[in-house]
Amino acid sequence: MTPEQRAQASAEALWTGDRASRSLGMEILEAGPGVSTVAMDVTIEMANGVGTAHGGFIFALADSAFAVACNSYNERTVAAHCAITYLRPGLPGKRMLARAREVSRAGRSGLYDVEISQEGLIIAQFRGHSRSIGGTLLPEPPSEP
Repeated sequence: MTPEQRAQASAEALWTGDRASRSLGMEILEAGPGVSTVAMDVTIEMANGVGTAHGGFIFALADSAFAVACNSYNERTVAAHCAITYLRPGLPGKRMLARAREVSRAGRSGLYDVEISQEGLIIAQFRGHSRSIGGTLLPEPPSEP
C-alpha cells in the first residue's frame, strides 16, 4: 500500500466512526500523508447571536481536518492541544474549507496547521498538537511466516 493509499484508507476508517463530523455535513475532499481538506456548508442554524458562523462550528471543522491529517499514517492519534485565531467572520449560507498540513511529526507527537477559509478568504488559523495513542485504524496485515 502506498502512503497515499494508506492515508485515504485511514481517512475512510476514521470517518466511518466520526458521527459528529458527519452529522454536521462535513465531507473529506482530500486526504494524503499529513494533509487533508474538509468542507462544510454553514447553515443558518450554525449562526451565533450576531448572525455570523458560531466559532464552535469553525473550530469543529478545523479539528476534523486536523484529525484526518494526523491519522493519515494509520496510527490512532488524538489532539493534545489546539488553539484557534479567528480573523474574520464566517457567514451562514456559504461553504467553508479547512486545509490541514503537517508541520512536524516525531515519535508520538505532531504539529499541524489548519487554514479555514470561505470564498477564498482566510477566516481563521488553527494549530493542533497531536499525540499517537497506540493501535491502528486499519486492520494489521497478516505477518509473513
